[in-house]
Amino acid sequence: MENFEEKKYKTAVLLGAGVESKDELLRSLVELERLADTAGIQTLEMCYQSFKEQTKATYIGSGKVEEVAEVVKRVKPDVVIVDDMIKAFQLRNLADAFGVDVIDRYMLVLDIFSQRAKTAEGKLQVEIAQLKYNISRISLIKEDAQRFRGGQNSRGPGEKATEIAKRAFRAKLQGLQERVDELKKQRELSRNKRKSNHEKLVAIVGYTNAGKSTLLNALAKDNIYADDKLFATLDTTTRKIYLDYKHSFLITDTVGFISKLPHDLIEAFQATLEEASSANCILNVVDCSDKNALKHIEVTKNTLNVVGAGNIPVIYVLNKADMCNDFSAFEGLDYVKVSAKNGENLELLKQKIASILFPDFEYYV
Repeated sequence: MENFEEKKYKTAVLLGAGVESKDELLRSLVELERLADTAGIQTLEMCYQSFKEQTKATYIGSGKVEEVAEVVKRVKPDVVIVDDMIKAFQLRNLADAFGVDVIDRYMLVLDIFSQRAKTAEGKLQVEIAQLKYNISRISLIKEDAQRFRGGQNSRGPGEKATEIAKRAFRAKLQGLQERVDELKKQRELSRNKRKSNHEKLVAIVGYTNAGKSTLLNALAKDNIYADDKLFATLDTTTRKIYLDYKHSFLITDTVGFISKLPHDLIEAFQATLEEASSANCILNVVDCSDKNALKHIEVTKNTLNVVGAGNIPVIYVLNKADMCNDFSAFEGLDYVKVSAKNGENLELLKQKIASILFPDFEYYV
């Protein structure tokens, strides 16, 4: 992350590589393009390489390095963005070969998170993820320096400097984690109070940009910020929904998910995602008009399992149903077709929620 926050990249060449098929690489690059757009960076061109294993020094093969260097020379981007998390010396070697800055997917996502986090807790979580990333970068730089000095037993100023930096980062990380732990205790008190008051909680989850905030706005008749961007909102919002004068529930949204979401980011937002793990019902919002909708469902389910929310009753909310004509791919799922933007079938969704939260209550639409 060195100096990345201060640099204002405007244009980029995207680089995808891996053992995946061409179609999978391109799908991921399209998502990376949307991430870049969210960060205010225009994509000039995409490059990709399917390989059996990465090249140690430069991640991609030497022939591909030359090819991408030619593209960079022709379109003149501010930065090359690699669609993966790669090692510090690989980033440096690619930057030397291309003659421009090179960042990876993790660095881009962290930058977006730092722009989007608004609450104190959200900012703390982002800072923790950034520190963990920087600690890993320092370790890799140290290993690289030792390689050039001639082995693990070599000692010198470089090693001392990185160890000092690592200790400083870890001390700061501990302080930030203690502050997050305090906020976690406060949230636990709130959850216990909610349980003692027999309040039900519904958590909205889903792939980023599936329409979670728009759905919350529509159900709560509110005006929460929503935008057609990846990670338009990072901070949770909770509202109360009344079914009648006796039956109500709390509904909260959570940070969106993406493919290749780094584990440290999941861990950093664990406190936020705990709302999902303590919910009585989960709404998995899916943009059913997206050709990758099933892949998005899989990513969301895997993340829910990671945070301990895999056994909670789930309603799949097939959002943007007005833009989808074929729902056969979703057979076998417990779903409701809605258009959060147009208000279509929202009462039917409330009925479905009520049947899970209050089995003896009949909510009429």
